[in-house]
Amino acid sequence: MHQFIEAAAIALQAIWANKLRSLLTVLGNIVAVTSIIAVVSLVQGLNASVKDVIQSQIGADAFQVSRTTAALTRQQADKAAANPNVTLDEAAALRAYGGHIKSVMAEGTASGQAKYRSEALDSIRIRGVTKEYSLLSTTRVERGRPITPREFDDGRAVAILGWGVADRLFGPLDPLEKTITLAGAHVRVVGVVEKKGAILGQSQDEFAIIPLGAFQKVFGTRQSLQLTVTPTDPSMTRVAMDDAEVAMRIHRRLRPRDPNNFGVASSDTFLELYNQITSGVFAILIGVVSLSLVVGGIVIMNIMLMAVTERTREIGLRKSLGARRRDILWQILTESVTLSTFGGIIGTVLGFGVAKGISMVSPLPAIVEVWSVVLGISVTAFVGLFFGLYPAQRAARLDPIDALRRE
Repeated sequence: MHQFIEAAAIALQAIWANKLRSLLTVLGNIVAVTSIIAVVSLVQGLNASVKDVIQSQIGADAFQVSRTTAALTRQQADKAAANPNVTLDEAAALRAYGGHIKSVMAEGTASGQAKYRSEALDSIRIRGVTKEYSLLSTTRVERGRPITPREFDDGRAVAILGWGVADRLFGPLDPLEKTITLAGAHVRVVGVVEKKGAILGQSQDEFAIIPLGAFQKVFGTRQSLQLTVTPTDPSMTRVAMDDAEVAMRIHRRLRPRDPNNFGVASSDTFLELYNQITSGVFAILIGVVSLSLVVGGIVIMNIMLMAVTERTREIGLRKSLGARRRDILWQILTESVTLSTFGGIIGTVLGFGVAKGISMVSPLPAIVEVWSVVLGISVTAFVGLFFGLYPAQRAARLDPIDALRRE
């Protein structure tokens, strides 16, 4: 340990004595690590945002039964589009099946205009849901009240608005108990959901929630529904998914050899699909950026060879005074690793700054992970060790007499 500290001190003195050359030497490492950390931070932020979106739509423990499946190919998507609609009868069949199914919420979605007096908002997401929504939803009503079970059962023309819709339609006015036009139908506002903000540049506050009965009066009953199913226990999600699949197959009278003509998917299913699509792209992107580390390592090796040549007499003097090959090897390696790691630290700080700057001026989020800090510094230390090995061995093999004779 004492030898390492002494070698590191000598290395830092050499770096400080040649500040400009040292900075130019590690410039490649700085650029490489800055790029890697920025890319990794943005990728982690993007992954976390996608996960939040998926889990906010489905729920961490719930899963969905829908007309189509998560498809990777156009052929799979076209085949799934021919499946029959999911109906309220099938929601009832899932509830009746029991087993490990706790609740089933049926939902229809559409896009329409929301209007109050002279203010009109186009393409608002309208969700028609059953009373199980109150059990599944992670959204909190900030003003007013939730829709009651009686209002759900009766299909009353009442609505809960997203924060953005309420703000844009009413401004400073109180939206509660006001009547708005939603896709041509009059509905009464009973609540406003707390502000969620935007994810990937898409607002999460532009929606209206109404009872499914009221939704079907406006958009008809021929639209396929989406069923969100909650298991009796989070640990039984996989078993509940199997129960839902069996119940759907029985209700649709599918024979054992017939494939499913519906989709059953949890949030993990969609996350796995997302990872399959993006993991290869992200790996190639990070790999291409990492190539600059090789260039930085070659620069370090070249400078260290030059340093060994310049300090030939110094090395010869140290050897003549009793320094062993191992001491010389360790000194040069420590200097190379210290130099490279110094560039890695600067690059890590700059990388976080670049990532945060990009997230401030674009919808791309950035997340700083502790492991990425360790990765950035560790990789540069390894680069310094690998590319400093040859110059260190060359210095260690110098003959002290020949070295002292050199001018």
